[in-house]
Amino acid sequence: MSFVAPQFISKIPAIDRSAADAQPYGVVQVDDQGVIKLYNKWESEMAGVPISVAEGSNFFTQVAACTNNRLVYGKFKDGVARNDLDTEFNYTFTYKMKPTNVRIRMLRHTPSGSNWVFVSMRVA
Repeated sequence: MSFVAPQFISKIPAIDRSAADAQPYGVVQVDDQGVIKLYNKWESEMAGVPISVAEGSNFFTQVAACTNNRLVYGKFKDGVARNDLDTEFNYTFTYKMKPTNVRIRMLRHTPSGSNWVFVSMRVA
């Protein structure tokens, strides 16, 4: 079972900063190229990246450069190209922080064409 509740997923694409900040995990909305549209408080504090710096930057190459690989960014690009992305897996963040085990869920909300990266400290 995913750490992201189905009730939260059902609110996409209407999730705003307040709803994102209320979650006990990272909520990052990115466009099809990976540029961050919404970066919540939890993710900002965990990664040590201010929201003002993250939003408008590329998640995979500038904010979380350790995800610029086949396992993460490759899955994202493939899912966006297919218009079908919903995957969840364990990963270790290493960029701008000590190695940190996390669980990542990447999701494309097909009706709105919006992409989401959720990050939890809970590893399955």
